[in-house]
Amino acid sequence: MPEEGPDIRRREQEELAQVRRDRDRLEREVERLESDLTRLERERDRVQQELERLTAALEAAQRAGCRQAAPFSKGAPSATPRTAGRRRGAQHGRHAHRTPPPHVDEIVAVPLPSACPHCAGRLRPVRVATQIQEEIIVPRPHVRRFEVQIGACRQCGRRVQGRHPLQTTDALGAASTHLGPQAVALIVLLNKQLGLSHGKVRTLLQEWFGLSVTASAITQALHRAARAAAPTYDALCATVRGSPIVSPDETSWKVAGERWWLWVFATTATVVYALAPGRGFPEAAAILGAEFSGVLVRDGWAPYREFRAARHQSCLAHLLRHCHTLRDTFPDAALPRDVEAILRGALALRDQRHADTIPAAAFAQRRDRLFARLLQILDRPVEPLLLQRLVGHVVRQGEGIFEFLFNPAVDATNWRAEQALRPAVVNRKVSGGHRSPVGARTQEILTSVIQTARLRDIGPRDVLVDLLRAPHPQPSAHLALQ
Repeated sequence: MPEEGPDIRRREQEELAQVRRDRDRLEREVERLESDLTRLERERDRVQQELERLTAALEAAQRAGCRQAAPFSKGAPSATPRTAGRRRGAQHGRHAHRTPPPHVDEIVAVPLPSACPHCAGRLRPVRVATQIQEEIIVPRPHVRRFEVQIGACRQCGRRVQGRHPLQTTDALGAASTHLGPQAVALIVLLNKQLGLSHGKVRTLLQEWFGLSVTASAITQALHRAARAAAPTYDALCATVRGSPIVSPDETSWKVAGERWWLWVFATTATVVYALAPGRGFPEAAAILGAEFSGVLVRDGWAPYREFRAARHQSCLAHLLRHCHTLRDTFPDAALPRDVEAILRGALALRDQRHADTIPAAAFAQRRDRLFARLLQILDRPVEPLLLQRLVGHVVRQGEGIFEFLFNPAVDATNWRAEQALRPAVVNRKVSGGHRSPVGARTQEILTSVIQTARLRDIGPRDVLVDLLRAPHPQPSAHLALQ
C-alpha cells in the first residue's frame, strides 16, 4: 500500500506531460490550419476576381453576338476625342473634288437674269462658267413581246419553235409572261450582294422602276438565276479544288430552323461558298477533295488538319490574338510574350523579304533560328491549363506556323477567307438564314458567282445576264480562267 502513492503521482505526471505534448501538437496543427485557411482565402479571392472578369467578358461577347451589321461603339467614349474635319499640318491631306465625267450628254444654257436681284440695275456679261451634274435617268419597264414561230418537222413530225438571242426561256402559255434577264440580275444583286430583303427589293422595283413584282416572284427569279448559274458554280468548285493555295473558313447559318454551316474557300481569283449541315472534314472535303495537295491557309479548326496530303499555314493573326489574351490573363507568365515575339519576328522577316532588303542566305538562317527558338520556348514546363493548351496548339501546327516563310506566295493569315465571309455575314443579319435547302443551294451558287466576278473585276450583272440568256445552262465564259 505505501508504494501506491508514488505510482499514482508518476502516472499523473506522465499523463500531464502527454497532455502538454498533445496541446503543443494541437496548437501547431491549429497554426498550420490557420495558415492554410489564410492561403485558401487569398486563392478564393483570386478565383472570385477571375470569375467576375470572365463573366464580364462572356457577357460582352454575348452582347457583341447580338449586334447588327452596323458599327457599334466598343467601350466607353474617349476622354479626348478627335475633332471632326481635316487635320492640321502634315495630316491635313490632299484636297480633292469629284472628277468630271469623260462625256457630256446634254448642254443647258443658263442666261443671266433680266436685272440685278439686289438693286435692279442692268447686267454686263463677264464670262461663262461650267457646272457638271451627273443625274440618274430613272428607267421604266421595257416590255418586249416575242412572236414565236411554232412548226412541225415534215420528216419526224416533232414540234419545233424559234428562239431569239434575247429570250431567256422557251416557256409559253401560262408561263409566257416573266421577268427579263436585266430585271432578274438586278434582283439577284440587290438581294445577294447588297443584302436587301425581298420586301425592300419589291418596293425599290415598284417605286423607282415601275415594275410590279411579288415576293414569290422574287424568290422564283433567284432560283431561276441559280439554275442558270449551277454549271458555273461547279466549274468554280473545280477551280478551287485544283488551286495551289486555298484559304477556308466557316460560320454558322440557319436552314429550315436548323443550324447549318456556311463554308467559304477563297483563292486569289475565286471564291466558293457551300452550305452544309455539318462542320467537319466531310463537308470541307466535298469542295476541296479528300486528297487536296495544295496549301491550306486556315485557322486552328481541327478538321482542317485531316487533309494529310496538303501543306498547312496556320493563321498568325489568330495565334497573336490568343497570345494577347493570355498575356492579359497571366501577366507574369513569359510563354505568351515569348511566343508573340517569335511570331512578330517572323512577320518582320517576311516584310524584309518582300522589300528585298535581306539576302536569301541570311533570310534562311534567321528563319531557322526563329523555328529553333520557338521549339525551345515550347519545351519549358508550364502550370496553368490555358498555357498548356497554347503549347499544345502551337505544337500541333508544327511547320504550319512558318509555311509562309518557305513559300512567298502563301499568306501568313487567312484574311482572304475572313474577307469573303463578311458580305455573307451581313446578308445573314438581314435574312436570318433560309427556309429550305433549296434556298441554301441558291445562296451558295449566286454568292459564289457574284463574289468571284467582283474579285476578278468583272461586272456581276453582265455575267448573270449572259447566263440567263444562254439556251442551256453552261459555265460562264466571263469567269473562265485564262
